[in-house]
Amino acid sequence: MTIARGRRVAPRRAWGSAVLVSSVLAGSLLAACGGSPASTKGSITLYNGQHVQTTQALVSAFEKQTGITVNVRSGNENSLDDQIVAEGAHARADVIYTENSPALEYLQSRGLLAKADPSALAETPRQDDSPQGRWVAVSARVSVIVYNTRLLKAAQLPTSVLQLAEARWKGKLAFAPSETDFQPIVTAVDARLGSNATLSWLLGLKANAGSHLYPDNETVTSQVNSGQAAIGVIDQYYWYRMRAQLGARNMHSAIAYFAPRDPGYVLDVSGAGVLASSNNKPAAQRFLRFLASASAQRIIAEGDSFEYPLDSKVTTAKDETPLDLLKPDPLGVAQLGDGQLAISLLQKAQLL
Repeated sequence: MTIARGRRVAPRRAWGSAVLVSSVLAGSLLAACGGSPASTKGSITLYNGQHVQTTQALVSAFEKQTGITVNVRSGNENSLDDQIVAEGAHARADVIYTENSPALEYLQSRGLLAKADPSALAETPRQDDSPQGRWVAVSARVSVIVYNTRLLKAAQLPTSVLQLAEARWKGKLAFAPSETDFQPIVTAVDARLGSNATLSWLLGLKANAGSHLYPDNETVTSQVNSGQAAIGVIDQYYWYRMRAQLGARNMHSAIAYFAPRDPGYVLDVSGAGVLASSNNKPAAQRFLRFLASASAQRIIAEGDSFEYPLDSKVTTAKDETPLDLLKPDPLGVAQLGDGQLAISLLQKAQLL
């Protein structure tokens, strides 16, 4: 495992894989693991904390549309954050693209992100973009229950994530505490209960999970689908991706939502920002504008990422609950902050 900002983090992975990816994606997507930052008019370097396939589809379309080459380095978003902080004014990247908003808020709070192009910010809902105008929202996912349909009926499911700490779930629960996707849920619970009660809740989850603590949500989804665990908490797209890979006949699990506005029902926003140290800000800002554009949002809507586009004029083409029908906890990106409170609580519970 990688140690980052004092905690253990799960490696960034391709769909269905739990390995750190830092490689050539396709065609002109060159690994940028070292050397000086891209400074030529037609080239930028992207530090990618998003799923590789999502990024590949977007980058390929951007390169074709603009002729600008994007050199991609993929890794866990927290590890990339730490590298950018360590590199400071000499960061090798021009753009950072993350799976969750706290990773971007962590960088902006340290003055490492440039102001985002206002035209890019105007393309996506204001409540999803950086409160300081330092990064642009790209897509969203929502946390859900995944359960094995042979072991549990829908009527037996909890209505709140808080109930998963109850003794009746002992030996049945699976979750991935080192996933950055889990941190917003911890933050939401803390906003509802306070830190002492949240720590007690985390210790209850830990006791109930026992040996079913996994490094990533792909593994949680797989273990629940196979019946090794009865129930887990994931973002919805992991289940849809597994179904696309395995086929509906091989699925022995389903997903369900917690009660409306429950702290376990959190909308996670993915986004991108231009580094203040970028040597090619015009091309980097153009990439941000592209990510917020209708053409990029349609790629997300129609591709196999199973993430939600954020442009109100573009809706997902997949058989998921429409974004505007979701009823998540009202906690927004400003309240989710940089994730440091959640990390501290997870460390106190010895889950990181």
